[in-house]
Amino acid sequence: MNWKSCFAARAVALTLACCAFIPVAYAQAVPKTIRLVVAYPTGGVSDVVARALADKLAAQLGSTVVVENKAGASGTIGMDAVAKAAPDGATLGFAAISPLVLNPHLGRSPFDPLKDIAPVASVMYSPVLLLATEATGTRDFRTLMEDARARPGAVRWATSGQASLGHIVLEQLRSAARVDITHVPYRGGAQQMNDALGAQFEILSINAGPSVAPHIRSGKLRPLAVGAPDRLQSLPKVPTLAELGFPSANLSSLFGVFAPGNTPAILIAKYNAEINKALASPELRARLLATDNVPTGGGAEEFADEIEAEYESNARIVKAAGIKAE
Repeated sequence: MNWKSCFAARAVALTLACCAFIPVAYAQAVPKTIRLVVAYPTGGVSDVVARALADKLAAQLGSTVVVENKAGASGTIGMDAVAKAAPDGATLGFAAISPLVLNPHLGRSPFDPLKDIAPVASVMYSPVLLLATEATGTRDFRTLMEDARARPGAVRWATSGQASLGHIVLEQLRSAARVDITHVPYRGGAQQMNDALGAQFEILSINAGPSVAPHIRSGKLRPLAVGAPDRLQSLPKVPTLAELGFPSANLSSLFGVFAPGNTPAILIAKYNAEINKALASPELRARLLATDNVPTGGGAEEFADEIEAEYESNARIVKAAGIKAE
Protein backbone atom coordinates (compact mmCIF):
# COMPACT_ATOMS: atom_id res chain seq x y z
CA MET A 1 0.00 0.00 0.00
CA ASN A 2 1.18 3.56 -0.73
CA TRP A 3 -0.01 7.01 0.36
CA LYS A 4 -2.28 7.32 -2.67
CA SER A 5 -4.11 4.08 -1.87
CA CYS A 6 -4.36 5.19 1.77
CA PHE A 7 -6.13 8.34 0.59
CA ALA A 8 -8.45 6.27 -1.58
CA ALA A 9 -9.39 4.19 1.44
CA ARG A 10 -10.07 7.33 3.48
CA ALA A 11 -12.22 8.72 0.67
CA VAL A 12 -14.37 5.58 0.72
CA ALA A 13 -14.68 5.88 4.50
CA LEU A 14 -15.75 9.51 4.15
CA THR A 15 -18.41 8.59 1.58
CA LEU A 16 -19.80 5.88 3.84
CA ALA A 17 -19.81 8.27 6.78
CA CYS A 18 -21.73 10.84 4.77
CA CYS A 19 -24.38 8.22 4.02
CA ALA A 20 -24.71 7.14 7.64
CA PHE A 21 -27.64 8.14 9.83
CA ILE A 22 -25.51 10.17 12.28
CA PRO A 23 -24.37 13.45 10.69
CA VAL A 24 -20.63 13.48 9.94
CA ALA A 25 -20.18 17.00 11.33
CA TYR A 26 -21.52 15.76 14.67
CA ALA A 27 -19.59 12.48 14.65
CA GLN A 28 -16.26 14.07 13.70
CA ALA A 29 -16.26 17.47 15.35
CA VAL A 30 -12.91 19.27 15.58
CA PRO A 31 -11.56 18.76 19.13
CA LYS A 32 -11.66 21.75 21.46
CA THR A 33 -8.00 21.16 22.36
CA ILE A 34 -5.48 20.18 19.70
CA ARG A 35 -1.89 19.16 20.41
CA LEU A 36 0.59 20.27 17.74
CA VAL A 37 3.78 18.23 18.12
CA VAL A 38 6.76 20.16 16.74
CA ALA A 39 9.64 17.82 15.95
CA TYR A 40 12.31 20.45 16.66
CA PRO A 41 13.67 22.42 19.64
CA THR A 42 12.04 25.52 21.06
CA GLY A 43 13.25 28.80 19.58
CA GLY A 44 14.42 27.61 16.17
CA VAL A 45 12.97 28.84 12.89
CA SER A 46 10.79 25.73 12.52
CA ASP A 47 9.40 26.22 16.01
CA VAL A 48 8.66 29.90 15.37
CA VAL A 49 6.80 29.03 12.16
CA ALA A 50 4.86 26.22 13.85
CA ARG A 51 3.75 28.51 16.68
CA ALA A 52 2.64 31.20 14.23
CA LEU A 53 0.62 28.57 12.36
CA ALA A 54 -0.82 27.26 15.64
CA ASP A 55 -2.04 30.75 16.55
CA LYS A 56 -3.77 31.08 13.18
CA LEU A 57 -5.43 27.68 13.45
CA ALA A 58 -6.62 28.38 16.99
CA ALA A 59 -8.29 31.59 15.87
CA GLN A 60 -9.87 29.99 12.81
CA LEU A 61 -11.08 26.79 14.48
CA GLY A 62 -12.09 28.26 17.83
CA SER A 63 -9.96 25.57 19.49
CA THR A 64 -6.99 25.71 21.82
CA VAL A 65 -3.84 24.61 19.99
CA VAL A 66 -1.09 23.54 22.38
CA VAL A 67 2.43 23.36 20.92
CA GLU A 68 4.56 20.53 22.28
CA ASN A 69 8.22 20.31 21.25
CA LYS A 70 9.59 16.78 20.87
CA ALA A 71 12.99 17.19 19.26
CA GLY A 72 15.61 14.61 18.39
CA ALA A 73 16.78 12.13 15.76
CA SER A 74 16.23 14.61 12.91
CA GLY A 75 12.50 14.83 13.56
CA THR A 76 11.86 11.13 14.10
CA ILE A 77 11.04 11.41 17.82
CA GLY A 78 8.33 13.98 17.22
CA MET A 79 6.83 12.09 14.30
CA ASP A 80 6.86 8.86 16.29
CA ALA A 81 4.76 10.60 18.95
CA VAL A 82 2.27 11.57 16.25
CA ALA A 83 2.24 8.06 14.78
CA LYS A 84 1.43 6.56 18.18
CA ALA A 85 -1.31 9.08 19.08
CA ALA A 86 -5.02 8.31 18.84
CA PRO A 87 -6.39 9.08 15.34
CA ASP A 88 -9.12 11.35 16.65
CA GLY A 89 -7.93 14.71 15.35
CA ALA A 90 -6.62 15.81 18.74
CA THR A 91 -2.96 15.38 17.72
CA LEU A 92 -1.17 16.89 14.75
CA GLY A 93 2.53 17.11 13.96
CA PHE A 94 4.75 19.70 12.29
CA ALA A 95 7.95 18.42 10.70
CA ALA A 96 10.03 18.11 7.58
CA ILE A 97 9.27 15.09 5.45
CA SER A 98 12.72 13.50 5.97
CA PRO A 99 11.57 11.21 8.82
CA LEU A 100 9.11 9.74 6.32
CA VAL A 101 11.13 9.67 3.10
CA LEU A 102 14.72 9.08 4.22
CA ASN A 103 14.93 7.40 7.63
CA PRO A 104 12.97 4.26 6.63
CA HIS A 105 15.64 3.46 4.01
CA LEU A 106 18.32 3.68 6.70
CA GLY A 107 16.58 1.24 9.03
CA ARG A 108 16.04 3.81 11.75
CA SER A 109 12.30 4.51 11.69
CA PRO A 110 10.28 3.27 14.69
CA PHE A 111 7.02 3.59 12.74
CA ASP A 112 5.67 2.69 9.31
CA PRO A 113 5.38 5.99 7.41
CA LEU A 114 2.84 4.55 4.98
CA LYS A 115 0.44 3.26 7.62
CA ASP A 116 1.08 5.26 10.78
CA ILE A 117 1.18 8.82 9.41
CA ALA A 118 -1.39 10.74 7.34
CA PRO A 119 -0.16 13.81 5.40
CA VAL A 120 -2.48 16.77 6.05
CA ALA A 121 -0.97 19.79 4.30
CA SER A 122 2.29 21.10 2.92
CA VAL A 123 3.28 24.30 4.76
CA MET A 124 6.62 25.50 3.41
CA TYR A 125 9.91 24.54 1.93
CA SER A 126 13.14 25.63 3.56
CA PRO A 127 15.81 26.12 0.87
CA VAL A 128 19.35 24.96 1.48
CA LEU A 129 22.27 27.02 0.25
CA LEU A 130 25.57 25.77 -1.10
CA LEU A 131 28.20 28.11 0.33
CA ALA A 132 31.90 28.44 -0.42
CA THR A 133 34.26 29.21 2.46
CA GLU A 134 37.51 31.17 2.43
CA ALA A 135 39.34 27.86 1.93
CA THR A 136 38.63 28.27 -1.78
CA GLY A 137 38.77 31.27 -4.07
CA THR A 138 35.84 29.88 -6.04
CA ARG A 139 33.02 32.33 -6.61
CA ASP A 140 30.70 30.25 -8.77
CA PHE A 141 29.41 26.68 -8.78
CA ARG A 142 30.74 25.66 -12.20
CA THR A 143 34.28 26.64 -11.25
CA LEU A 144 33.94 24.59 -8.09
CA MET A 145 32.92 21.53 -10.11
CA GLU A 146 35.88 22.06 -12.47
CA ASP A 147 38.19 22.26 -9.46
CA ALA A 148 36.71 19.05 -8.06
CA ARG A 149 37.30 17.24 -11.37
CA ALA A 150 40.88 18.51 -11.59
CA ARG A 151 41.69 17.52 -7.99
CA PRO A 152 39.72 14.36 -7.10
CA GLY A 153 38.95 14.22 -3.39
CA ALA A 154 40.53 17.59 -2.62
CA VAL A 155 37.26 19.54 -2.37
CA ARG A 156 35.60 18.95 1.01
CA TRP A 157 31.82 19.31 1.42
CA ALA A 158 30.47 19.67 4.95
CA THR A 159 26.93 18.60 5.81
CA SER A 160 24.90 18.39 9.00
CA GLY A 161 25.55 14.67 9.21
CA GLN A 162 25.82 11.23 7.69
CA ALA A 163 22.63 10.38 5.76
CA SER A 164 21.39 13.98 6.07
CA LEU A 165 19.61 15.86 3.29
CA GLY A 166 22.90 17.57 2.42
CA HIS A 167 24.57 14.16 2.13
CA ILE A 168 21.82 12.91 -0.18
CA VAL A 169 22.26 15.92 -2.47
CA LEU A 170 26.04 15.52 -2.40
CA GLU A 171 25.61 11.96 -3.67
CA GLN A 172 23.24 13.20 -6.39
CA LEU A 173 25.80 15.76 -7.56
CA ARG A 174 28.67 13.29 -7.33
CA SER A 175 26.81 11.01 -9.69
CA ALA A 176 25.40 13.66 -12.06
CA ALA A 177 28.59 15.74 -12.33
CA ARG A 178 30.94 12.75 -12.09
CA VAL A 179 33.15 14.36 -9.49
CA ASP A 180 34.98 13.01 -6.46
CA ILE A 181 34.14 15.26 -3.50
CA THR A 182 35.03 14.37 0.09
CA HIS A 183 32.08 14.29 2.48
CA VAL A 184 32.67 15.91 5.89
CA PRO A 185 29.70 15.03 8.15
CA TYR A 186 29.02 17.03 11.32
CA ARG A 187 26.77 16.23 14.26
CA GLY A 188 25.42 19.74 14.65
CA GLY A 189 25.02 23.02 12.84
CA ALA A 190 26.95 25.08 15.41
CA GLN A 191 30.27 23.25 14.96
CA GLN A 192 29.74 23.10 11.21
CA MET A 193 29.33 26.88 11.06
CA ASN A 194 32.33 27.51 13.33
CA ASP A 195 34.56 25.39 11.10
CA ALA A 196 33.13 27.02 7.97
CA LEU A 197 34.11 30.45 9.29
CA GLY A 198 37.53 28.98 10.09
CA ALA A 199 37.86 27.72 6.50
CA GLN A 200 38.23 24.08 7.55
CA PHE A 201 36.61 22.89 4.31
CA GLU A 202 35.67 24.32 0.91
CA ILE A 203 31.88 24.07 0.73
CA LEU A 204 28.94 23.50 3.02
CA SER A 205 25.23 22.99 2.64
CA ILE A 206 23.06 24.73 5.21
CA ASN A 207 19.54 26.09 5.48
CA ALA A 208 19.08 29.66 4.32
CA GLY A 209 17.90 32.07 6.97
CA PRO A 210 18.85 34.60 9.64
CA SER A 211 21.72 32.54 11.10
CA VAL A 212 23.73 32.47 7.88
CA ALA A 213 22.82 35.89 6.41
CA PRO A 214 25.39 37.95 8.41
CA HIS A 215 28.24 35.71 7.23
CA ILE A 216 27.16 36.12 3.61
CA ARG A 217 27.02 39.90 4.01
CA SER A 218 30.50 39.93 5.58
CA GLY A 219 31.94 37.89 2.70
CA LYS A 220 33.13 35.06 4.94
CA LEU A 221 30.75 32.73 3.11
CA ARG A 222 29.87 33.01 -0.59
CA PRO A 223 26.60 31.56 -1.91
CA LEU A 224 27.13 29.43 -5.01
CA ALA A 225 23.69 27.91 -5.51
CA VAL A 226 20.31 27.49 -3.88
CA GLY A 227 18.46 24.19 -3.77
CA ALA A 228 14.97 25.47 -4.46
CA PRO A 229 12.52 25.65 -7.37
CA ASP A 230 13.06 29.41 -7.60
CA ARG A 231 15.70 31.94 -6.60
CA LEU A 232 15.39 33.44 -3.14
CA GLN A 233 14.05 36.95 -2.72
CA SER A 234 16.91 37.68 -0.33
CA LEU A 235 19.58 36.40 -2.79
CA PRO A 236 18.18 37.13 -6.27
CA LYS A 237 21.56 36.77 -8.01
CA VAL A 238 22.23 33.26 -6.71
CA PRO A 239 21.17 30.60 -9.26
CA THR A 240 19.23 27.46 -8.47
CA LEU A 241 20.78 24.03 -8.96
CA ALA A 242 18.28 23.44 -11.76
CA GLU A 243 19.57 26.53 -13.58
CA LEU A 244 23.08 25.12 -13.22
CA GLY A 245 22.09 21.88 -14.92
CA PHE A 246 21.09 19.72 -11.96
CA PRO A 247 17.27 19.65 -11.97
CA SER A 248 17.03 16.47 -9.89
CA ALA A 249 19.20 17.77 -7.04
CA ASN A 250 16.63 18.92 -4.48
CA LEU A 251 18.11 20.82 -1.57
CA SER A 252 14.84 22.02 -0.09
CA SER A 253 13.42 20.68 3.15
CA LEU A 254 9.66 20.35 2.66
CA PHE A 255 7.72 20.90 5.89
CA GLY A 256 4.11 20.10 6.59
CA VAL A 257 1.43 19.10 9.05
CA PHE A 258 0.68 15.43 9.68
CA ALA A 259 -1.89 13.39 11.59
CA PRO A 260 -1.84 9.85 12.97
CA GLY A 261 -2.71 7.18 10.42
CA ASN A 262 -6.43 6.35 10.20
CA THR A 263 -7.45 9.88 11.21
CA PRO A 264 -10.93 10.36 9.67
CA ALA A 265 -10.85 11.80 6.17
CA ILE A 266 -13.30 14.55 7.08
CA LEU A 267 -10.89 15.86 9.74
CA ILE A 268 -7.94 15.67 7.33
CA ALA A 269 -9.96 17.71 4.82
CA LYS A 270 -11.01 20.23 7.47
CA TYR A 271 -7.47 20.76 8.76
CA ASN A 272 -6.12 20.99 5.21
CA ALA A 273 -8.61 23.74 4.36
CA GLU A 274 -7.80 25.69 7.52
CA ILE A 275 -4.04 25.41 6.99
CA ASN A 276 -4.38 26.68 3.43
CA LYS A 277 -6.49 29.55 4.72
CA ALA A 278 -3.80 30.39 7.28
CA LEU A 279 -1.06 30.27 4.63
CA ALA A 280 -3.01 32.73 2.50
CA SER A 281 -2.85 35.38 5.22
CA PRO A 282 -0.37 38.19 4.46
CA GLU A 283 0.95 38.12 8.04
CA LEU A 284 1.96 34.46 8.01
CA ARG A 285 3.36 34.61 4.49
CA ALA A 286 5.49 37.62 5.41
CA ARG A 287 6.76 35.82 8.50
CA LEU A 288 7.81 32.81 6.45
CA LEU A 289 9.47 34.81 3.69
CA ALA A 290 11.38 36.91 6.23
CA THR A 291 13.22 33.74 7.28
CA ASP A 292 13.76 32.56 3.67
CA ASN A 293 11.07 29.91 4.03
CA VAL A 294 8.66 29.72 1.10
CA PRO A 295 4.93 29.10 1.76
CA THR A 296 3.45 26.17 -0.16
CA GLY A 297 -0.01 24.81 0.70
CA GLY A 298 -2.19 22.67 -1.56
CA GLY A 299 -4.28 19.54 -1.18
CA ALA A 300 -3.54 16.64 1.15
CA GLU A 301 -3.33 14.14 -1.70
CA GLU A 302 -0.98 16.44 -3.61
CA PHE A 303 1.23 16.60 -0.51
CA ALA A 304 1.15 12.80 -0.26
CA ASP A 305 2.25 12.53 -3.90
CA GLU A 306 5.25 14.79 -3.22
CA ILE A 307 6.21 12.69 -0.21
CA GLU A 308 5.91 9.46 -2.16
CA ALA A 309 8.09 10.80 -4.99
CA GLU A 310 10.82 11.76 -2.49
CA TYR A 311 10.47 8.40 -0.74
CA GLU A 312 11.12 6.51 -3.97
CA SER A 313 13.93 8.86 -5.06
CA ASN A 314 15.75 8.50 -1.74
CA ALA A 315 15.43 4.71 -1.90
CA ARG A 316 17.36 4.71 -5.18
CA ILE A 317 20.02 7.16 -3.96
CA VAL A 318 20.64 5.39 -0.65
CA LYS A 319 21.01 2.04 -2.42
CA ALA A 320 23.23 3.33 -5.23
CA ALA A 321 25.56 5.28 -2.91
CA GLY A 322 25.57 2.67 -0.15
CA ILE A 323 24.62 5.30 2.44
CA LYS A 324 24.49 3.98 5.99
CA ALA A 325 23.12 5.60 9.14
CA GLU A 326 25.59 6.55 11.85
